[in-house]
Amino acid sequence: MIYADHAATTPMSETAVSAMVSMMRETWGNASSLYGLGQKAKEALEEARADVAEAIGAQKNEILFTSGGSEADNQALRSAAALGRKDGKTHIISSAFEHHAVLHTLDALRGEGFEITLLPVHEDGIVRPEEVARAIRDDTCLVSIMYANNEIGTIQPIPEIGAVCRQKKVLFHTDAVQAVGHIPVNVVSDQVDLLSASAHKFHGPKGVGFLYAKKGVRLTSLIEGGAQERGRRAGTENVPGIAAMAAALKEATENLPARAAALSAMRDRLIDGLRRIPHCALNGDAKRRLPGNVNFCFEGIEGESLLLLLDDLGIQASSGSACTSGSLDPSHVLLAIGRVHDVAHGSLRLSIGEELTAAQADEIIRAVTDTVRHLRSFSPVWRDLCSGKSKFILP
Repeated sequence: MIYADHAATTPMSETAVSAMVSMMRETWGNASSLYGLGQKAKEALEEARADVAEAIGAQKNEILFTSGGSEADNQALRSAAALGRKDGKTHIISSAFEHHAVLHTLDALRGEGFEITLLPVHEDGIVRPEEVARAIRDDTCLVSIMYANNEIGTIQPIPEIGAVCRQKKVLFHTDAVQAVGHIPVNVVSDQVDLLSASAHKFHGPKGVGFLYAKKGVRLTSLIEGGAQERGRRAGTENVPGIAAMAAALKEATENLPARAAALSAMRDRLIDGLRRIPHCALNGDAKRRLPGNVNFCFEGIEGESLLLLLDDLGIQASSGSACTSGSLDPSHVLLAIGRVHDVAHGSLRLSIGEELTAAQADEIIRAVTDTVRHLRSFSPVWRDLCSGKSKFILP
């Protein structure tokens, strides 16, 4: 089996598993309890908080543990909206190709009286800082732009956007679920006020993540109850999961530039091989993208059929976000960068990990090439394109 869907979820590292099992066996107390077992769990919790903070250049008390990226996104947006409303500011800026955890929360806020501006995304999959600057108004309370796109992998100019927001005195949130643990992230140099992340995207467990909130940014609680997490999130902390997340993140950020460079080389090997398929297109900028992300559209086929046949060959990939895998609609991300519906339906996302070998990359290239050819051989759409009845869209 070749697993090429790391953007959906990553396997837990042995380091993370060991940390989690150790906590479950030896440090299973309630971190809010005053006796020894509880205080031991509290110490582990705070050690993990310090490790997570160090990995992104934050202060320890700026880290809030959550159930994952979606909860962190929701809390970040709702907190900024609540702060804005107090000052009479009810305008929020985001982009058209954000994760649905952001877009759906913005839809809810729109229903509560907020005005939402979704900036267009260019064909290269990059949001322009100057367009962010032009969109900011006197009543803007928040800008939320993802760090790296979850489908096409394009990395946004976060430091530049952060500088614009800091100059305009507007809070800046970034959904960094796909970025943290894969590329260098520093909340200070990036000038970020709020940042969301999820453990299972960097070889930690599912069901745990964190929200960074810059000192002075008051958070609105989504869950009422106890006073855990300094009153910002009620509920007994998942200490084993949190400890495993911290261990995974610490491991992921060790020697990150060299590891990212090696993975980028394998990514480029895949891109160079798949580009030889006629009438296909790489989605998003070729270089300004995550080290492990490859996303193509192939004209004349359905992406779902491609995925099923690749699975039969032992290659596990996706056509886009795992959160929308049950939808028959084309990817909103691909539509946002200008792909037409017929082309967007023929998409393939390969998100690879460090375990992928050159031989496996070449096997993927062969399998995709042969499968695309096979699907096109009995496609009426492809037949119309080849006969001239319809015009090709992709070169």
